[in-house]
Amino acid sequence: MSTGLSPAFVTLFSEEVKQAYQAESKLRNTVRLRTGVVGSTVKFPKVGKGVASVHTPSTDVVPLNSTFSQATATLADYAAPEYTSIFDQAKVNFSERSELVQVCSKAIGRRLDQMVIDALDGAGTSLTVANSIGGSNTNMNEAKLRDAHKQLNAKNVPAGDRYVLMHANNLNSLLSQTAVTSADFVAGRPLVSGQFGEYMGFNVIVIGDMDENGLAIDGSSDRKCLAWHKHAIGLAEGISSRVEVNYVPEKVSWLVSALFSAGAVGIDAEGIVEITCRDTAAAA
Repeated sequence: MSTGLSPAFVTLFSEEVKQAYQAESKLRNTVRLRTGVVGSTVKFPKVGKGVASVHTPSTDVVPLNSTFSQATATLADYAAPEYTSIFDQAKVNFSERSELVQVCSKAIGRRLDQMVIDALDGAGTSLTVANSIGGSNTNMNEAKLRDAHKQLNAKNVPAGDRYVLMHANNLNSLLSQTAVTSADFVAGRPLVSGQFGEYMGFNVIVIGDMDENGLAIDGSSDRKCLAWHKHAIGLAEGISSRVEVNYVPEKVSWLVSALFSAGAVGIDAEGIVEITCRDTAAAA
């Protein structure tokens, strides 16, 4: 690296990217998180259920014989590089540096979120909510969330730390229903803020279109939204946002690379619900 760029700047830039990326990622804190992983894989343990039995005095106890299993997350390496000539050797314009921080951190945050989405989608859950719930070929509605809530309850999934992820089009459909916007049914004023904090025990998270894929829509205009409990998904980070800044003479520019290594895996399919919504807005 050229001596014209202060090491203090590189350190500052790296910290800014890390902080911004952790703030930008919407799903990082909604899963079971392991950081500082050494190696290419990490195993998340899962303990099976046990049934208590009647004990007869002076007889041997009957063990639960609980089963233990593991879900393995394989780490993948990603980089978000960008050439830039905004650096003027010994000094860097603050506003332009901030712009580059946002570019790198958002790219990392979206990719991390996509890892979680893919793990949720690939967990193989049997808990599903059809697009016929709440009406034929319907978009997101109160009945779908109520059905997802019921299915998690039936599997004895803990009430806290539940999340539901939907696309902006799905939220728009949900906001058209009186049962989720009227003060007679919910606290707050969703139509004023345009968003939900919590509904039906779910923390509601909304994303838009993503180049990484996001919540994809199929040929029938169905979009799969996802509801889960925090401990149903595991996310492992080997490298949590590291930045390298190198001068490339051939480009007469600096190459700024934000790096990270992570992997996600479904741990317990009984804590995940797939909600199918007919997203006519996306098809229009």
